[in-house]
Amino acid sequence: MSKASSSATAEEKEEPIIKVYGWAARDSSGILSPFHFSRRINGDNDITIKIIYCGICHTDLALLKDESGITNYPIVPGHEIVGEVTKVGSSVKKFKIGDKAGVGCMVGSCGSCNNCKQDLENYCPKMIWTYIGYNHQDGLKTFGGYSDKFVVDEHFAVLVPNNLQLDGAAPLLCAGITIYSPMMHFGLNNPDQHLGVVGLGGLGHVAVKFAKALGMKVTVISSSPNKHKEALERLGADHFLVTSHEDQKQLLQAAMGTMDGILDTVSAPHPLLPLVNLLKTDGKLILLGAPSQPPELPHIPLMIGRKIVGGSAIGGMKETQEMMNFAAKHQITADVEVIPMDYVNTAMERLAKGDVKYRFVIDVANTLNPDPLS
Repeated sequence: MSKASSSATAEEKEEPIIKVYGWAARDSSGILSPFHFSRRINGDNDITIKIIYCGICHTDLALLKDESGITNYPIVPGHEIVGEVTKVGSSVKKFKIGDKAGVGCMVGSCGSCNNCKQDLENYCPKMIWTYIGYNHQDGLKTFGGYSDKFVVDEHFAVLVPNNLQLDGAAPLLCAGITIYSPMMHFGLNNPDQHLGVVGLGGLGHVAVKFAKALGMKVTVISSSPNKHKEALERLGADHFLVTSHEDQKQLLQAAMGTMDGILDTVSAPHPLLPLVNLLKTDGKLILLGAPSQPPELPHIPLMIGRKIVGGSAIGGMKETQEMMNFAAKHQITADVEVIPMDYVNTAMERLAKGDVKYRFVIDVANTLNPDPLS
């Protein structure tokens, strides 16, 4: 056999995958442990990212425990990924080796539907989730960012500006765009407006930062009176309303009809009528959380005041890059607690109790140690 024939045979036998190491859950206990798996090799339109940090979103916890009945195990979570580009395909134009890149909640879409043509890949019927999905290119199951490297089509990655601290930038790939997109789309981004933010968690604290960077008046609406000082003194909100105390009713009454818009970030069941009452005429209540129980919403208060209740889910790739650039311009990052990979199961327990301020971020690059049993 000639050398050329031997070479061709070797190439034909080469598997079009790369070996990856991360942490995964194998069942609905949600317990994560070391896991070896594969990703596709870097294609012409792909970049390979050495993951440096990956944020932990509450969605990760819900999917780990299969709370929605859609999880297919094993699962490697993580859709708030930032890292360094180590390889670029021959057709890649947006990135070069050494750039910092981010990947959020999606890694693919059909590219041809009306939503995709309008840079709304997040609403594509064939959108591919960063994990628990399947790639169009190779049919391989998608695994997330609790791992050492990631391969993605450059279209579904964003360039992370060098002046952003990477650990705090990671949650912007989910929490940041979830806040930024509705603010831009619904016109809640003008300095003469009054914005209400319901909930001061992972989404809510970013909402306050974005709104103040835009020069808006901001009122935090919370059921936790102990967040009052944090909201006003550290995050810079203008007002704080507590919804759970009888002695706050007078303040809530005084605030009725004063807000141009409200971003509701809370996923626990809660009444919407008090929020609708806070809106001005033509005010907009935008739902960003996902309560397990559908809310009750009397329609008469909407009619009296021509008020709108809407919803929003993450954002398209063009808008995600705009959000990241906006954050860099105003030096906005999420407030994070950086943890080692082997702390992740404890972090999940704390997250379930709301014991985090405001986002856990895994230090993947420094703490994802090779499995000694591999």
